[in-house]
Amino acid sequence: MPGPLESRKDLVQEVVESGATHVGRIATILTGAVRDVTREVGSWTTDLFEMREATKRARADQDVDEPDAS
Repeated sequence: MPGPLESRKDLVQEVVESGATHVGRIATILTGAVRDVTREVGSWTTDLFEMREATKRARADQDVDEPDAS
């Protein structure tokens, strides 16, 4: 039968191991979330750039098709 000191040591060891496991899992979840959010923001930004460029091309095409009336 283990003594009180050894029992406390075992309890502390279990608590620390359990805490480390849970913190590791939480960190993995957060890392994945940050990665996914970054990917979505990047994709959205790319869409915005593409829409801006398409607008510029459409305006340039319109200017070529419609000469000034002056």
